[in-house]
Amino acid sequence: MRLLFIFVLSLLNPWFLLSQAIETPEPYYIKSIQFKGGTNQAQLPIIRLGGKLVLSFDDLRANEADYYYRISHYNFDWTPSDLSKGEYLDGFDDVRIEQYTNSFNSLQLYAHYEVAFPNRETRALKKSGNYMIHIYNDDGDLVFARKFMLLEDQVTVGVAIKRSRDLAYIDTKQAVQFTIYSNDKLLINPDRSVKTMVLQNSNLKTAITDLKPQYTMGQELIYRYDQPAAFWAGNEFLNFDSKEARVANVGIRRIELNDLFEHYLFTQSPRKNRPYTYYPDINGNFVVRSLGVQNSQIEAEYIFMHFGLRYDEPLNGRKLYVNGNFNNYDLNVANELLFNTESGLYETVLLLKQGFYNYNFALEETDGTINLGAVDGNYWQTENQYSVLVYYRGPGDRYDQLIGMGQGNSNMITTN
Repeated sequence: MRLLFIFVLSLLNPWFLLSQAIETPEPYYIKSIQFKGGTNQAQLPIIRLGGKLVLSFDDLRANEADYYYRISHYNFDWTPSDLSKGEYLDGFDDVRIEQYTNSFNSLQLYAHYEVAFPNRETRALKKSGNYMIHIYNDDGDLVFARKFMLLEDQVTVGVAIKRSRDLAYIDTKQAVQFTIYSNDKLLINPDRSVKTMVLQNSNLKTAITDLKPQYTMGQELIYRYDQPAAFWAGNEFLNFDSKEARVANVGIRRIELNDLFEHYLFTQSPRKNRPYTYYPDINGNFVVRSLGVQNSQIEAEYIFMHFGLRYDEPLNGRKLYVNGNFNNYDLNVANELLFNTESGLYETVLLLKQGFYNYNFALEETDGTINLGAVDGNYWQTENQYSVLVYYRGPGDRYDQLIGMGQGNSNMITTN
C-alpha cells in the first residue's frame, strides 16, 4: 500500500520523489548494511559535528563492482534544504568507494565495502541537521540510501519516560516527557522555530514529530504530553546467535549444510496474551560476529535462517513480517511470512551474515498501517531506548539546525 501510494503520487506530481527523502531499500545482492557512528550499532547514526561515521555493506555477486556515494542535506521534514553542496560539505562527494575486500574462506563469496567519514575527499560535513547518503553503481543507478543526523550541542534536553495516564493505555503505552533547557541559546518564537522528533529504538518509521511546547518557564521549554507523545511499548525483542555456523546456539533448533549452512530457529507463538517476561535485548539491533576468525567482516559465513511463527488468527488480507534493524525496519516481500500448509506455520527464509540478531513480528493491516503488538503484545514494563532531537531555524536561517539531543530509557519508567 505504501509503495502504491508513492507510485500514484509520483505519477500525479513527478517532483514528489525528488522533494522527499526516501530510504531506498537495497536490492537482493546487497546484504549486511551497517551504518554507525562511533560505537553506535544502530542503522540511524546520530553523531556530533566532526564525529566519525562508517558505512559498510556486502555485495554477494563478488564481482568487484564500483560504487559511488553522494551526500545530501535535508530540512527537519526531510525535504531538501536550500544549502548548496559547498555550504555543508568541505571537499567532494560523488566519489568511488575505494576500500573493499573479497571474502575469505566462506562458502558464500562476497565483497565487503566500507567507507568512513571524514576521508581524503569528503573532509568534513559543516552543518548540523538531517542528511542522507545515496549509493550508486557504475551506471549511475541508485542502489540504496540511508539517513543520518549531525548534532551540535547548543541546548540540553532532559527526558523522562512515564506510564500512560490514559487508563485505556496504562498497561500498553509509554509516554515520553521532556524539557529543553536553552542555556545561552536564544530561541526566538519557539512555537514555530523549534521542532522536535522523538524516536523509539532508533526507528524513524514510528517517530513522533513536531510537538509544540506546552509551557515556557524562563529558559525552559516543557513538553508534558501524554497520548500525543506516547509509543506502543511493544515487547522485548526475540533473538538468535549464529556466531558458530556448525553448532546450534541461542534461538537455533537445528542446523543443516547444503550449498550453504541452514539454521532453523525455534518456532515462535504469539506473546500478546502471555505475562510479561524481562530478558535483555539490544533494542532491535544486530552485531556481525563469527567465532574462530580474525576478521568477521570478510570471514563470516552467510546462513539461510528459517523463521517459523504459529499464528492461528485469520489474516483476512493482512500480512505478517519479520522485522528488525537488520532490514532497517523495512517491510517488503523479502521478509514476509507466508503460510505453509504442510507445517501449519507462517514461514520465511532470510540469508543473513553470522552474528547476534534481534527481531520481532509485525502485522500490516489492510490499510497499510503497521501493528507491532498484534503478535508480540504491548507491555508497559518493556525496556526501550528513546531519543529526543531538537531542531531550530532562527530568523533568516535557511536550514534546520539540530541543536540538541536527550535520551531516556524505560527501565527508569515512573507513574507520576
